[in-house]
Amino acid sequence: MDKREVLSAEDVKELEPYYNDVIMALKQVYDPEIPVNVYDLGLIYELYIDKQKHVDIKMTFTAPNCPMADQVLGDVKASVEDVPGITGCDIELVFEPVWDKSMLSEEALIELGMDY
Repeated sequence: MDKREVLSAEDVKELEPYYNDVIMALKQVYDPEIPVNVYDLGLIYELYIDKQKHVDIKMTFTAPNCPMADQVLGDVKASVEDVPGITGCDIELVFEPVWDKSMLSEEALIELGMDY
């Protein structure tokens, strides 16, 4: 994931629909312990799609010792790779920065009743 090609403005414009589709796919993957998807939970730290339409994701979990980590990682990979046109997906699990509640989207805050 470290050697990424530089994308031109034209590349970015061409890839934009894929980003939208991948984000929608990520929103279909739910944390088994929290009724919110991994995207709105703020677990996706980085999303990159190259010219070959291969996806690289850096993500985390709400806790480093998540008992369902393998299942969630598998679900994320499968969901992203099911997006038409996507050629593959690699996921790097990271724990820096440490996840906290400030990373929740507005949708997640509402879903969890924390939208004060």
